[in-house]
Amino acid sequence: MVDANQTFVIVGGGLAGAKAAETLRAEGFTGRVILVCDERDHPYERPPLSKGYLIGKDERDSVFVHEPSWYARADIELHLGQPAVHLDRAARTVRLGDGTQVHYDRLLLATGAEPRRLDIPGTDLAGVHHLRRLAHAERLRGVLAALGRDNGHLVIAGAGWIGLEVAAAARGYGAEVTVVEPEPTPLHRVLGPELGQLFTDLHRDHGVRFHFGARLTEITGQDGMVLAVRTDDGEEHPAHSVLAAIGAAPRTALAEAAGLALVDRADGWGHLPAVAGGGIAVDTALRTSDPDVFAAGDVAAIERPDAAGRLRVEHWANALHSGPAAARAMLGRQVVYDRVPYFFSDQYDLGMEYSGYAPPGSYDQVVCRGDVGKREFIAFWLREGRVLAGMNVNVWDVTETVQRLIRSGARPEPDALADPGVPLDSLLP
Repeated sequence: MVDANQTFVIVGGGLAGAKAAETLRAEGFTGRVILVCDERDHPYERPPLSKGYLIGKDERDSVFVHEPSWYARADIELHLGQPAVHLDRAARTVRLGDGTQVHYDRLLLATGAEPRRLDIPGTDLAGVHHLRRLAHAERLRGVLAALGRDNGHLVIAGAGWIGLEVAAAARGYGAEVTVVEPEPTPLHRVLGPELGQLFTDLHRDHGVRFHFGARLTEITGQDGMVLAVRTDDGEEHPAHSVLAAIGAAPRTALAEAAGLALVDRADGWGHLPAVAGGGIAVDTALRTSDPDVFAAGDVAAIERPDAAGRLRVEHWANALHSGPAAARAMLGRQVVYDRVPYFFSDQYDLGMEYSGYAPPGSYDQVVCRGDVGKREFIAFWLREGRVLAGMNVNVWDVTETVQRLIRSGARPEPDALADPGVPLDSLLP
């Protein structure tokens, strides 16, 4: 059991870290709680950065996990704008960027991920952007508005969730948008070609141009400003701004230097490739190879209770739930983190929720119930009849049932699964 003389340190000021701090207090921990944030902003949620805040619908203050005064009221010691630069596991200390040494009895690493960079000429030009932090979203919001006013062109490298959500936001401002993607459809590694095409059609209907099967090789400019991009198939596209949306890498440097076990990017989940690869290896209680150090959120590669390997998930729901789970484990509670992966997206008039994990190669059938043409349906990915994943598009209040189908190992008849007249609940074993 913990006592009032103990100090728990959380490194990482995102959703996972903030919710872990909240949970420690809610569970009755009376010791010191120190939250180390390398950004100067208070902990905030990331989905609005490419959704409501970016499109101008939500105010800046709406992104924060707690109002700033909450931390003092909860007796959480905040170190804002201070990166953790060294972890000494033997001495149980974390050194901050200003030289401060912070002792811990238990430590949570919630260091998140960082955007992958384009390794091509021209990335030093003004007008090349990434989207990961609130400051990025603030800049990009102004850029999109200016592009819309001036009939400017935005080129997006990558047709993943961030790339598509920014494309939708840019079109909302009136900017011209071209998306360059090496795969044959958007979201190919998540949804496969069957449902990836849905997002091709959605964005083309709103004026987005796609260039599939290509990668950027150069960003050209004049007087330090972006003018165009070139691709590896010899094409050139006009551009006034470029967004690199080619994924994110887990921030494992602190853990690696301290000798904690990591997961190689090539490691997979049973017969499946990892969602994003890499990360800090943790067990089902989110404990690292050091029993006094835990990890949660984007950086954690979590052991599956079904012994099917590890999975690292870079989505809001995982940060929301794994931070509190790690906090309970730090307190000595019995924890088995086995949540079904979940994420959501809003693009134009399409809202969707996805549960499970079924990248190309893992499934042998896709079954849809509803009207795909009207973009009101539920898609299911099956392997040997078992439901691996489900995505509801403009159909609501079904996520819990979809997740129960996945978790139960159900093998419903495909015809019944596709029939809207058959209640989903009736297909549960």
